[in-house]
Amino acid sequence: MSSEAGGAETDADDPVHQSDAPDATATQLDPAEATDREEVDRHGWVLVAGVVACFLVVPGLIYLRPAIPAAAGLPFFATFLILPLVPAVLLGLLAVWSMRAAA
Repeated sequence: MSSEAGGAETDADDPVHQSDAPDATATQLDPAEATDREEVDRHGWVLVAGVVACFLVVPGLIYLRPAIPAAAGLPFFATFLILPLVPAVLLGLLAVWSMRAAA
């Protein structure tokens, strides 16, 4: 810190001594405005449901019940090639739908 001859340093010039007290120029938020935040709309919940279905439900079905597609007449190898495409196509369609809805 340097001291000038004839002048004293003020709190505004010294960052160490600045106070955190609100000054007259600071604006206080209204409590109603402070709690107002963006909420997830219908499109957001559809995206969440799609992601949960694609990353939890479909792989869980493949893992827990691999014989279900075979019971429907699909061969084993075709089943494990086609079933992962279902979530990929679903996520792609959801992405296009959400981008068109946002525009």
